[in-house]
Amino acid sequence: MSEKSPLVIELETLQQQAQTELAALKSESELQSWKTRYLGRSATVMQIFKRLPEAAPEQRAAIGQFANQVKNTLEAGFNQMMETVRQAQLQQSLKSEQLDVTLPGRVPARGRLHIQTQVLREVCHIFNEMGFQVFRTDEVESDEYNFELLNIPAHHPSRDMWDTFYTTKEGVILRTHTSPGQVRSMRAFNPDPIRVVLPGMCYRYEQMDASHEIQFNQIEVLVVGKDITFANMKGTLVEFAKRMYGKDVRTRIRPGYFPFTEPSAEMDVECFVCGSKGCPVCKGSGWLEILGCGMVHPIVLQNGGYDPEIYSGFAAGMGVERISMLRYHVDDIRRFWENDIRFLEQF
Repeated sequence: MSEKSPLVIELETLQQQAQTELAALKSESELQSWKTRYLGRSATVMQIFKRLPEAAPEQRAAIGQFANQVKNTLEAGFNQMMETVRQAQLQQSLKSEQLDVTLPGRVPARGRLHIQTQVLREVCHIFNEMGFQVFRTDEVESDEYNFELLNIPAHHPSRDMWDTFYTTKEGVILRTHTSPGQVRSMRAFNPDPIRVVLPGMCYRYEQMDASHEIQFNQIEVLVVGKDITFANMKGTLVEFAKRMYGKDVRTRIRPGYFPFTEPSAEMDVECFVCGSKGCPVCKGSGWLEILGCGMVHPIVLQNGGYDPEIYSGFAAGMGVERISMLRYHVDDIRRFWENDIRFLEQF
């Protein structure tokens, strides 16, 4: 250009003024204010692009290029000054802090298995020693396996025993117990005899208290074969209690009801939390139920592919949190899932 455009002169003046101010800044807040003033949307540099029609047509391209150059130069200067200020602040901070580099470092906290994982594994280990193998099933179940195949048809009153979490997909639920694994394992092992435990998380939409939670671990115990009796079931469960709590533990088996077992029973262990004197955990009875059990119902055996005229079996559903409560004298089942580090670190 033979003669400088007024816009170019304005840009040169602005660049010199901005760089002079930038060199004197000492803090991040001052730098941010400078950036807003010279590089913000309403800044003169940015407005030059809107004012290009003021220049002669043959000068507009050159003015636009120069405006970009000024903008890039100011941005580079800003970034460099910001880094300089931050480094100066860091050096000042290091000088002002009392730092003894000879002190030993802090040992990082190490993670560990959750108490329920520990107890779950211990229960499985006990049953492994008794000849059982672990069989896994999914936490998201179908209504068919969770209820229908367990002799609980739709609209059956016994469904009220399980407060179910339903999903938006019809027929798909969060399992309310590990019992659906009975049919799944029978269909997997048929026609061989079965001796399995099925551990996993269960979900029920119910009122929480000292002995009830909406999520809890359960272990299903299932034995199917020829000539399996109620006495076999009782002997197995009592032996488990002795290995878990000690040979002198007191247990009791009393009549119960479950649609998928007949006859049905529930097994209680003396409440160690209160010494059998009565507390909120055992609801004043001195006993705490840790499992429901019974002989597998002929209809369930049939749904699993076994002839009930030839085969029989027993099943039990154990509450792992309740087993833990008795083992470690925990007074509220909700403590296991509150994620309170002070509680979890005790285990």
